[in-house]
Amino acid sequence: MLNALILAASVAFSASDAQFAYSCASNFVNECTPRDAGTVRGKIAANWILDKVSSEGVDIRRDVFKADTPNGERTFTNLYCEFRKDQSADWVVVMSHFDTKPGSDSPGANDGASTTGLLMALARSVAERGLPKGNLMLIWTDGEESMHGYAADDGFWGSRRAVDEIVRRERRIRAAICIDMLGDRDLKVTVPANCDDTLAKISVHAARRAGLGEGFVSRIAEDVKDDHLAFASKGWRAIDFIDFDYGSSPGLNDWWHTPADTVDKISVESLHKSGRLVAEMLNILL
Repeated sequence: MLNALILAASVAFSASDAQFAYSCASNFVNECTPRDAGTVRGKIAANWILDKVSSEGVDIRRDVFKADTPNGERTFTNLYCEFRKDQSADWVVVMSHFDTKPGSDSPGANDGASTTGLLMALARSVAERGLPKGNLMLIWTDGEESMHGYAADDGFWGSRRAVDEIVRRERRIRAAICIDMLGDRDLKVTVPANCDDTLAKISVHAARRAGLGEGFVSRIAEDVKDDHLAFASKGWRAIDFIDFDYGSSPGLNDWWHTPADTVDKISVESLHKSGRLVAEMLNILL
């Protein structure tokens, strides 16, 4: 009985959640590659996520929108799951992009699919166990990848749209957590320099509380362009958890945005560790 009460009092990410995340990521790659933003295949990928999450008994909504790109106007799709426990509380956002890099022929198993699956498993977990407190918003963003190079009209369409929608709906944001490339078998979770310092400190504490050990999360001196930037631009605290060391040798990163970004490069164990980190962040922030 005590264990059940402890479980009900916190956000959790179990080994079975990790297995579900891996299954979702693997099937997503097999059934939805390519899924470049602003294409029919991208729309199919968004519908696949919506159908799978809905089939688990989780409420999920779709936001279809148009935006200018270097290749003309394109249609994109964001997906949202919202868990509201307290009408007066701020919201914590966890987001992952699901699109593949245009022109790369990359399956995006780690870059996009791994954290798409992790977010799907987190949605199922929270729906089954309940949210202990606060308000949680999960967002699958479309169009994180640029078509040619990041610019005002190229890349981050989904996160910028999400921010506009949050402002329009007058939601107060306590923190935004971007997760990206966290399925790597050789997992090294980092927090880039252009992230909120307070959240970076909390992440180290969260890793320790989750039993992941000292040094599981490390701060790097480099900036990383990712979906957290749209949230930071509004003055909201934002952090990016990313493993940007993804290749055949340390520092080479030769699997990123290539056909080598395949399902055999990700693991259940890495998704379990990443999920536990995110869950513990939520337990602290909510």
